[in-house]
Amino acid sequence: MNTATYKQRILVANIIKFVVLLLFGILMIAPFIWMVSVSFDRMANVQMPFPPKLIPENVSLFNYHIVFENGQILRAYLNSTIVTVSSVVISVSAALMGGYAFSKGTFAGKKILFVAVLATMMIPMEARLIPMYQMFNKVGLLNSFWPLILPSLLYAFGVFLSKQFFDQLPDSLREAAQIDGAGEFKIFFQIFFFLAGPITATLIILSFMSHWNELIWPLVVLTRDTLQTIPLFLASFSLENGTRLAGMTMALAAMSVLPIIIAFLFLQRYIIQSIALSGLKGE
Repeated sequence: MNTATYKQRILVANIIKFVVLLLFGILMIAPFIWMVSVSFDRMANVQMPFPPKLIPENVSLFNYHIVFENGQILRAYLNSTIVTVSSVVISVSAALMGGYAFSKGTFAGKKILFVAVLATMMIPMEARLIPMYQMFNKVGLLNSFWPLILPSLLYAFGVFLSKQFFDQLPDSLREAAQIDGAGEFKIFFQIFFFLAGPITATLIILSFMSHWNELIWPLVVLTRDTLQTIPLFLASFSLENGTRLAGMTMALAAMSVLPIIIAFLFLQRYIIQSIALSGLKGE
């Protein structure tokens, strides 16, 4: 096989891969595009457009105006922001420190404790729902944001990712700092924390998505309308109005995913860097 034929086959293979990935990408993003299209269609509140159209016949901001009119969505945004930001700070901080301890620390029972932390990932939320509800009910924290924030202290998947990342960093950094008399907290915050930018960005976006979209647990512990988060507000709005107001429902749904899209766009460079570093080993 000559060089020209080989290059031609590589080109054809790359074109086929690109076309397949493009088709799958369009298939994945099509529901989102349809959601945005319906949100700008005023007539969708009367009858859903069929077949689905990329651009509605009557483009209007009416649905968004109605959604923002009474200010309830702004309150839900504020509630979700308080819960999500607090949970992300706690979960990411705990995951990074836990991952560093399991990666670089030397203490008795480290492997057993790490397995125990990972084992919590196998317990579904449905199995923890009643015990957690009873616990927070006894301490009088229901109908507050604390039941949504405090469980973030245990972020087993984040601990696992952090440990895998810190395993790739050379132990010589820690040893050199110990020779200079630095303690473990100083080593972590002044050396390893600044090297953990990619994995931190990955944990932030994963934790942000998880807490921003959480529905079942907030539905159990929050009963006041003034404490509704975005998913709860969207669920109550949909149940109350149904498909008769599909345009408004889609407008609210589009607004609910907007913060996640913005967060991903800002952090995608670090997430890609984290994935690229996952195949490297510290020397």
